[in-house]
This record gives sequence, structure tokens and C-alpha cells, in this order.
Amino acid sequence: MSTHRPPTLASAGQPSWRHRRLDPDHSLGLRLTLAATAAFLVLVPFALLALLVLGAWAPLHRLDGAVTDALHGYALDHPAWVTVMRIWSEVFAPMPLRAVALLVVIWLLRRGARRLALWAATTMVVGGLFGPLLKLLVGRDRPELLDPVARAAGYSFPSGHALNATLAAGVLLLVFLPYTGRGAARVALWVAAVLLTVVTGLSRIALGVHFTSDVLGGWLLGVAVVAATTAAFTSWRAHTGLRPVRPARDGVAPEVERHPGAA
Repeated sequence: MSTHRPPTLASAGQPSWRHRRLDPDHSLGLRLTLAATAAFLVLVPFALLALLVLGAWAPLHRLDGAVTDALHGYALDHPAWVTVMRIWSEVFAPMPLRAVALLVVIWLLRRGARRLALWAATTMVVGGLFGPLLKLLVGRDRPELLDPVARAAGYSFPSGHALNATLAAGVLLLVFLPYTGRGAARVALWVAAVLLTVVTGLSRIALGVHFTSDVLGGWLLGVAVVAATTAAFTSWRAHTGLRPVRPARDGVAPEVERHPGAA
């Protein structure tokens, strides 16, 4: 007795879920898959670092202590260095950076780039909410020094300064890359973004208010948030028929520079 089995989607000519996710002809599925993979790969080292901090892993604890002690000794002997680091840390603190991002969002809205403004605001807000939440979950105390050169309140991991500097640098970089052309201005924008991120994080270690792993955690989390929101935005672009972009080269919405309101 024979039985008739109805054709499956695959046998009926419909591609399987796996095929749709990896087929270059299905650009949205491929981009979403690559975006999810990239976000996962960035989050893995952050999650591992958080687990090592929670578990008080001895090698990490020794490394953090050694760097903190060395930089604290240098700070005690160089008051001018402390002043520079304190000024940098205050100028590029989370609130001033959020204010700058808000001005960029308002500017984009005035140009009619509502979706791009939404992306910038979402990136800053989501990352800004993750930071305090993870601080509470991890509950790591700040470095304890006999003669501190600076003080900060709250828990230590991840560094809010490092996180927000990474978020702001990512937003500003990806919004303004289309305005730089292909020459020195593009290089200068990249250098400025990297310096903002790196020096802000290092200033917190130099002042003795964060461990090295706190700053590294802030950087990793910031990169993960920017990567995730950028991937979502570029996937939306593919879905609506806009031309594909390479964010690190073109920014997230290069057409806005020539045609305000296009994104």
C-alpha cells in the first residue's frame, strides 16, 4: 500500500531556512545572518571577561592590580599628568558625550534623516542602559588606593566612560564618514574616533578609578552595541532596496550627505 506524502517546502522548490540565511541572492537573510554572527563574536569576549571578573580569576586580578599600582605611582610623581587626565575625563564624560550625540540627532532630524537619527539615538540609549545594569549585576568595587588622586562613585565593571566614549565615537564616525571624501579628512575622522575611545578609557585607569578590565569591558560592550544597531540598520536598508554599504568605509547612510531625508 503506497502512501502519498505532500511535498515539503524544499521539495516544492522553496529554499530551506538554512539556504535562505546563507544565499547571497537573498541579501537580507545573508546580512541578518552575518550581523548576528558579528554581534555574537563581539559579545563572546565581553561575556568571558565578565565571568572572569565575577569569578575573581587570580591572573586577571594580579594584572589589574599591577597596572593600577604602576599608573598610580606615576600619577603621584606627576601632578600635571593627573590634571590632564582629569580634564580629559571630565570633558569626555558620559553626559557631555550624550549631549553631543543629542545635538547630532537634532541636526539629523532637521535634515529629514529620521531613521538615521533614530539609529543614533537608539545606539546611545541602549548602550547607556546596559552599562548601569551590568554594573549592578557584577557589583565590582572600584580600586582601593591609600593616596588616591581621584574618586568616583558606584560600581566599577564595566567602565561607563569607556562604554559611552565608544558609543559616541561609533555614532559620530558612522554618521559623518560620508562627508569626509576619500582623503585626509577620512583618516582624521578615524583617528579622532580612536583617540576619543582609547584615551578616555585610559584616563580612568590613570586616575585609579577603574581597573584595566573595567575599561576593556566598556570598550567591548560599546563595540558590540554599535555593531548590533549598525547591522540592524544596514539590514533595513537592504530590505527597502537601498544600495548596500560598508559602514566602516561608507558610513551607515551615505546618501544623506547628498540627499537629505533619504534615510
